[in-house]
Amino acid sequence: MNRLIERCAMLDVHKSQITACVRVPDDAGGRRQEIREFQSTTSGLLLLADWLRSWSVAVVGMESTGVYWRAVFYLLEGEFECRLYNARHLRHVPGRKSDVQDAEWGCQLVEHGLVRASFVPPRPLRELRDLVRYRKAKIQERTREVQRVEKTLQDAGIKLSSVASEVLGKSARLMLDALISGTHDPEILAELAKGSLRKKIPALREALQGRFTDHHVLLVGQMLAQIDFLDETIQTLSERVQELTAPFSRELELLDTIPGVDRRAAEMLLAEIGPDMSQFPTEHQLASWAGLCPGQRESGGKKGTSCMNRGLCHRPGRGGQSPPRASIASAIAA
Repeated sequence: MNRLIERCAMLDVHKSQITACVRVPDDAGGRRQEIREFQSTTSGLLLLADWLRSWSVAVVGMESTGVYWRAVFYLLEGEFECRLYNARHLRHVPGRKSDVQDAEWGCQLVEHGLVRASFVPPRPLRELRDLVRYRKAKIQERTREVQRVEKTLQDAGIKLSSVASEVLGKSARLMLDALISGTHDPEILAELAKGSLRKKIPALREALQGRFTDHHVLLVGQMLAQIDFLDETIQTLSERVQELTAPFSRELELLDTIPGVDRRAAEMLLAEIGPDMSQFPTEHQLASWAGLCPGQRESGGKKGTSCMNRGLCHRPGRGGQSPPRASIASAIAA
C-alpha cells in the first residue's frame, strides 16, 4: 500500500491523558514506531509538542472526541499540520480495543491517507461560532422563560395572551409590572394598553380579572428579572457578533436574500460554514456537508433510512419553512 505521509503522529485524546503514536522512517528503510502518554494539561501539551518536534513530525491527527481535542488542536496547529478525523472513520478491529492500539491504528490510517480530515475553521471563525451558538442557547432559554410566565399567568387566571399577541409586548409588560407592584384592578390595568391594543380595552378588562396572589407575584417577578438579564446578555453577544462579521457584510447581504434566512440566520450560517467556499468544490457538496440533503444507505437491493446529521437542516426560517437547499448553497458559493 502506498505511503503518503513519511512522518506522522496520531493522538488518542481523553479528558486527562493523551496517548500519542509516531511513525517515521528508520535507518533500515522500514518504519519506526514510538508510543508515549502525556497529561492533557498545558504543561503536558507543551511536552507533547516538544516530543513531536524531536521526531520532525509533519502531520498530527486526532479523533474528534467531545471537546477534549480542541485544546490540543489549538496549541499544536501553529507549528504542525493538524488534522481532525471523524470517529466513525477510525474504527478499530473488534475485540482489540485500547488507547495504545487506537493511537497505533489511527497513525497507520493517517500514514496511508485512508481517512479524510474534517473541516476545522480558523481561530477568528471559531470565536464567531462560539458566540452565535451561545447566543442561540440564551435565546432558547429566554423563550422557555417567557413560556413559564405564560404558564404562571394561566395558573392565576390571567388570560392576557388571549388578547395581546405577545405576552411580553410593550403594553403587556406594563401590565405585568403593575400586577407585581400590587395593582390588581382590571380597569386600571387595561388602561395601560398602548397603540392598537387600546381597541381591545373591554376584552383586556375581562382577561385581567384573575387571582394574582403573592405567590404569583414572586414567581413572575423572578421570571421577568431573568428575562431582562437574558435580553442584556443577548444584546451584548449580538454587538460582538456584529463587530466580528463587519468584514463579511457582502456575504451576509447575499445570505439575507435567501427565502427564510434573516440577518441572525445569516450570521449563524457564516459562523458555521465560513466565508471561504474553496473547501467545497461544488454547491452540492456544501449542501451535503450541511445536512441539507439525505444520505444514501443501500444493501442487498434494500434502501435503509437515512438522516440529515447536521443542525442546519433542522432550523426553520420565516413562517416555519426550511430554506431551500439549492438557494443556500448557491448564495454561499456566489
